[in-house]
Amino acid sequence: MIRIDIRKKLMTAEGKRELSVSLEIEKGEFTTLFGKSGAGKTTLLRIIAGLTEPDEGILTVNGETWIDTAKDISLPAKKRKTGFVFQDYALFPNMSVKENLEFACEKQDDRRKVDELMEMMSLAELKDRKPGQLSGGQQQRVALARALIRNPEVLLLDEPLSALDHETRQKLQNEIINLHKYFSPTVIMVSHDIGEVYKLSKKVFCLEEGLITKSGTPSEVFNNKKMRGRFQLMGEVLEIVPSDIVFEVSLLIGNHFTRVLATEDEVKDLQAGDRVFLLSKAFNPILIKTN
Repeated sequence: MIRIDIRKKLMTAEGKRELSVSLEIEKGEFTTLFGKSGAGKTTLLRIIAGLTEPDEGILTVNGETWIDTAKDISLPAKKRKTGFVFQDYALFPNMSVKENLEFACEKQDDRRKVDELMEMMSLAELKDRKPGQLSGGQQQRVALARALIRNPEVLLLDEPLSALDHETRQKLQNEIINLHKYFSPTVIMVSHDIGEVYKLSKKVFCLEEGLITKSGTPSEVFNNKKMRGRFQLMGEVLEIVPSDIVFEVSLLIGNHFTRVLATEDEVKDLQAGDRVFLLSKAFNPILIKTN
């Protein structure tokens, strides 16, 4: 069980803000932090990892106190049993795949796990290559393997797949599922992709302006009961263009672009970058499996 009750002053693009979070995560659970940029999600991961200090609060992991500001306790990052996967991979460019993994080893048992992880993640044939010779998906596989070398109690994933193409992202999502089953760490992931959250997570915490505003299963968090019975898609607004008496709204839905017409009332509070639901009261969908 992870128990977090922390506060940290943040400086965001929109000014000063306080991260104030109190939550519990079951041991071995796959959890996602969801919300807009600047909400404090990455800061929370860094606090758990020991890379950022909170202003005040408590963090306990499986009964062990990692942070207690009132008692002046702050376990050093190297003593915390965490693995951290960054969005930009954070690999050593002058080291080979195998050297990057070996660098994360602390003891001989860890070194024996290097070959095992390279086989599991299809990296064995790439062991002598350096990061600059790898694709984005291959680099992220190395980053995941490195994070798992020491069999961490807590695996922290900071939007690990956001820079990858759709097909590579899907493959790595499946690999993450298999790795979670095999190693059973408690996973805390930051993601903006609702489909990814549904596929990977058991529980979601929504952060808005430093506060948790909603939590539960992905279905509980993202399904609006008022919309039940209607067809609904989640998309991102790309552009809003006036057209006669209506507006053309360009949307990115998953990996696909579409354009819809909207009234002035519907777009008055919208701007590019907003997340929206696209609803249809009458819709007869046909499902066709793709190859």
